[in-house]
Amino acid sequence: MEGSQEEINSKVLRAGRRTYFFDVRETKASDYYLTITESKKFTNEDGSFYYKKHKIYLYKEDFNEFRSILSEMMEFIFSERGDEVISERHQKDYNEQKEKSMVGSNKTSSFTDLDFEDI
Repeated sequence: MEGSQEEINSKVLRAGRRTYFFDVRETKASDYYLTITESKKFTNEDGSFYYKKHKIYLYKEDFNEFRSILSEMMEFIFSERGDEVISERHQKDYNEQKEKSMVGSNKTSSFTDLDFEDI
C-alpha cells in the first residue's frame, strides 16, 4: 500500500453548494492521517459546472490541539451569535431587494423623528 492515496475510512457532509469530505489515509510509514476537503460547486456561463477544492492534511500529533481550538472557536461563535443561521444570502432563493426593503423598514421603525426643538 506504500505510496497509495486510497481512503481507509471516509465520510461525506453535504451542505448546500459545499461538500466536505473526511478521509482517513495512510502514510508511507503505515500511519494514518486525516484529510478534510471542502468542494464548492460553481456554474460556468455556458451552464456547465466546475468545482473548487481546498484540502487540509491533519496528522495525529496535531489532533488534540486542533480539536481543542476548533471546539473553543465553535463555542465562541455559538455564544456570540447562537446556532441559528442568520445569513439568507447563502439560500438559493435569496432576494437582495427583499432584504433591502426589510432593512429599510427596520431602520425607520426603530427610530423616532426628533426636531432640534424637542431636545
